Formats: sequence, structure tokens, C-alpha cells
Amino acid sequence: MTRTVNPGVVSGKDYQAMVAKAKAGKYALPAVNVVGNNTVNAVLEAAAVANSDVIVQVSNGGALFYAGKAYPDSFEAGVLGAVAAAQHVHLLAERYGVCVVLHTDHANRKLLPWIDALLTEGEKWYEKTGKPLYSSHMLDLSEEPLEENIETCAQFLERMAKINMSIEIELGVTGGEEDGVGQDVDLSAENSKLYTQPEDVLMAYQRLNPIGHFSVAASFGNVHGVYKPGNVKLRPEILKASQEVVQAKCNTENNPLNLVFHGGSGSEKSKITEAVGYGVFKMNIDTDTQFAFAKAVGAYVEENPKAFKHQLDPDDGKPYKKVYDPRKFLRAGEQSVSERLQEAFEDLGSIGTSAAQG
Repeated sequence: MTRTVNPGVVSGKDYQAMVAKAKAGKYALPAVNVVGNNTVNAVLEAAAVANSDVIVQVSNGGALFYAGKAYPDSFEAGVLGAVAAAQHVHLLAERYGVCVVLHTDHANRKLLPWIDALLTEGEKWYEKTGKPLYSSHMLDLSEEPLEENIETCAQFLERMAKINMSIEIELGVTGGEEDGVGQDVDLSAENSKLYTQPEDVLMAYQRLNPIGHFSVAASFGNVHGVYKPGNVKLRPEILKASQEVVQAKCNTENNPLNLVFHGGSGSEKSKITEAVGYGVFKMNIDTDTQFAFAKAVGAYVEENPKAFKHQLDPDDGKPYKKVYDPRKFLRAGEQSVSERLQEAFEDLGSIGTSAAQG
């Protein structure tokens, strides 16, 4: 890659260069859902340790939590929380020395007003800084008719492209539920809804590519969350077929599509590697990092049971303030998330590949 990319939040040409570098190098980046500054900091720490770029994702539910669950206006909380999270990342990402993509996750039809409001905030940020607030937004309209899905995404991309943003769309169904958004579908290997048709991807490419930069979450049997082995059959060859159809019909170079792997937690490592080879540059991970955080906090509490029942030891009067200090167990959670992400960086082949190195 000849383009030099500065560390920090990337967008526009820098984001596109980062994606192109990943695809050319046949590695992908983990996209990690965050819900507060602890998880944001854990992701940035992990990326710095791995010398890998990373994608920080905020769902509507995560944004609500970031703003505070007691905030009286839930819609406003979703906007403010997403803005606060983005500003936090903008402030710190450059200092961690890697490139960071800021992305919102899974906005279905009912959440389009949230995206609209965030675009307004992004336009204000762009006017002030020359960069968008978020690198990209995701529209998950897979519940809608195909034509409606693609046309709505095209309308939003026209607005996003004006401030150097990208869009992620979903074609087909990713099974399970992700932070309140999802579809209750049969997860058997024979369910055709779990497998995107290459012709649908071609339709999206022909409509969106003339407008601006986009990525596609194409379903190939992937499911949100960790599921019983053998319950769902991952078929990365569907991604290969989609790339080949677009390449042939549109006379493009190899692997023209920027593909996204949703439901990465619990997936077979061989299938991850195969999918990356077919142009996947981004793999979502949430369930595994949630569990890593919870497991570490739970272990800390189990190791110090008295401190979570008494301020003073009931036998000898010893104070437990230094033990129940929230920073102790929250830090344990952060470290556990960072450690789990090292495994993800390794699985995706991105260790030592940061575009910030030029």
C-alpha cells in the first residue's frame, strides 16, 4: 500500500485504503461492540498490543447504555450516547498508534431515525473538523423486500458520501439476535434465508457502487452469538460465488466486494480463514468479548468474597476499600477483553499489519 495513513479514526480515502490493504494482505479486522469507556479502552489497548487496526462498533442499545439507562428520553439518549462514544474514540485513538474505524451496528427500519439524527451530528462534525463523526453506518434492512432494502440504502449512501462516509448493508439473514435487533428464524442448515444469493449482491453492487463506498454483510449461514456446533453450516463458498458474479458482470478486478462476517463469535477457525480469502475484511465479535469481561469480573468477586459483602472484615476489622474499588474489577474485565481480542487478531491474520505503519 502506498498511501500513508495516520493513526486515529479513519474515514474516506484513508478508510478505503485500510480496507484495500486488508483484502490484499488476506487478513481481516475484528469489529467489537462497545457499551462504555471500559470496553472502548479495552479494544484500543488490544489493538495497540497487536499492532493491528480495529473497528469500534456502537449499537443503538450500546449507545443508550453509554448515555445512561436513566436518561429520560430514550431516542435522545441513543443519539447522545453514540456521539459521546465517538468523541471518546476520536480523543484517544490517535494516541494508541493504530487506525480505528468507528461504525454503528444493525439499524433496522425502526432505527432509521436514529441513523438520520447521527448523520446530522456527523455533518456538524464534518463542518467543524473536515471529517465525519463516524466512518460508516450499518443499515440492516434484511427484513424488507430486496428492492426496498437496496433503494433505502442508496438514499442514505448519497447523504453519507457527501461527508466521506461509507455504508454497510445486509443481504440475507444473519440468524439470532444482536442487541435487540434480529430475526427469529430456523437455524437449520437447510434454511435458505441464511444464505444470500449472489444475484442479490450483484443488484446491490450495481445500484450502490456508482454512489459511494459500501460493504456487504452477506449471509452464508452465520448466526449471532455462540451456538451448538453442527447446528448451523457455514458456507463461505457463497461469498466466493458473489465475488465471481460481480467480477464477471461488471468487469471488475478480483474480489470487488468488501465483505463483512457477522456473528463471528464461536465460529470455526478454518471457516474464518476461508471467508477472509474471499474478500471479508471485517468480522463482528460481541458475544465472546462480553463473556470475557464477565468471566474476569466474576472470578475477581469469587476471589474476594468478603469484600463484596462487608466494608470491614467482620473478624479482624480489616478495611476492604482497596479491594472493592470498582477500578479493580473493571480493569480485570478490560484485560480479559484485550486478551480475548489477541486471539481474534491472530485468527484474522491482522497482527502487525496496522495501516498506520505506512
